[in-house]
Amino acid sequence: MDWMQVFTLVTGVIYIILEIRQKNFMWVVGIVTSLAAMWVFFRQGLYASFGLNAYYLITAFIGLWQWGKDRNKVQKSDSEGDAVHLNRLTPKVILWSAAVSVAGIFALAWLMRLVENPMSYLDSSVAVLSAVATWWLVRSYREQWWLWIVANALSTALCATQGMWWMSALYAAYVASAVYGLHYWKRHGRYVE
Repeated sequence: MDWMQVFTLVTGVIYIILEIRQKNFMWVVGIVTSLAAMWVFFRQGLYASFGLNAYYLITAFIGLWQWGKDRNKVQKSDSEGDAVHLNRLTPKVILWSAAVSVAGIFALAWLMRLVENPMSYLDSSVAVLSAVATWWLVRSYREQWWLWIVANALSTALCATQGMWWMSALYAAYVASAVYGLHYWKRHGRYVE
């Protein structure tokens, strides 16, 4: 049994629960989860997923700061205390995200083939979509959940093809959680602008 995959699964589930409820402690758990996942993916030779988790590590610090700032704006108007702070996704952000996604997937797949990544296009697609989704998460765009549904479904397939069953289970749980998170954020979302 790969204990590091099990550890990543456990901390990843805690992370997603905190993400749905939009608790800042999620970012701290994300640091631990990212470090564990970096270890797992590096050993497997899935370097795009390794790099993605390094990116998660960095954005955890940005998210901690951004969410703290946005949370203070929402708390002033939230009498029940369960509001999720949201920012509006603009057409400009959508266009830039789409351009970055397409260019990023092809560029990263080319690079991953150079380092003999066994699943270069799938690994690259997961990494780029997840990077964009993470940035949208940091900005508290409700639509980030749609990106997570797709990216996590692809991650489930990627891990399953590599025999990484614990990680595959984690990403399958992430898919279900992203569906729930989308509905939760719709119901409890309050725009901070």
